[in-house]
Amino acid sequence: MTHTSPHTGTSSIPNVLTIAGSDPSGGAGIQADLKTFSALGTYATSVITALTAQNTQGVRGVHPVPAAFIATQLETLLDDVRLDAVKIGMVASREVADVIADLLTRRRPRWIVLDPVMVAKSGDVLVDDAGIRAVREILVPLADLITPNLPEAAVLLDKPTPRSRAEMMAMVPALRDLGAGGVLLKGGHLDDAQCPDLLIRAPTADWLEGPRIDTRNLHGTGCSLSSAITARLARGDDLPTAVATAKAWLADALSASHRLDVGQGHGPVHHFHAWW
Repeated sequence: MTHTSPHTGTSSIPNVLTIAGSDPSGGAGIQADLKTFSALGTYATSVITALTAQNTQGVRGVHPVPAAFIATQLETLLDDVRLDAVKIGMVASREVADVIADLLTRRRPRWIVLDPVMVAKSGDVLVDDAGIRAVREILVPLADLITPNLPEAAVLLDKPTPRSRAEMMAMVPALRDLGAGGVLLKGGHLDDAQCPDLLIRAPTADWLEGPRIDTRNLHGTGCSLSSAITARLARGDDLPTAVATAKAWLADALSASHRLDVGQGHGPVHHFHAWW
């Protein structure tokens, strides 16, 4: 699907932006976002917030990019490129959150999706307490959708991690009170035959079921899902359709991940399963 640019009046491919950290192994962060945007028919741009030293087995180091240079990256991009949707991933400090919020408030795209990246798949904590507060107080209210998994939702709300669907549902009022336009609470951490996600929008909370794929290749699944939703929104889907379509795409990417041979730990999903 193409859309009509408000600037030129012509039909064009949507432009999307990821603001996130870099993953040298290519399975998560900026690299996963760029692959996802491209696989789903949008033009991908990026602003890097942190360099990480990581692979499929874990994170060995994080080197944050200074807030002033993140601002320069984002301002330079916004001065030249029309953006239809933005996905925000890893944000490690209040200064960076302030920079992003200021620029996106002044030149707001149609859609902003926030994936509150705080804990790596390996269990490594990526953001300190000040960064967590900044995400909660500054970026969450800016977002049209946030996509926390259960540990991330627990961190955002300072509550225990839910262990059942009932406990996920009990989180709904507090998650609404954070101020985002909507919340996709991802239930993949549950000990459940399915992967139940909860799409929370005022005044509803709807269960979205998904198959549990038998694979160890789970590196970057959260990054890839939030980016897939962002791409679908940029292409004109409404929010429920974008989420459902992105979930189906990710299930196929997980199912095809055995075709890749990357690393010895949690490998990546196959972002280009429909193309290769």
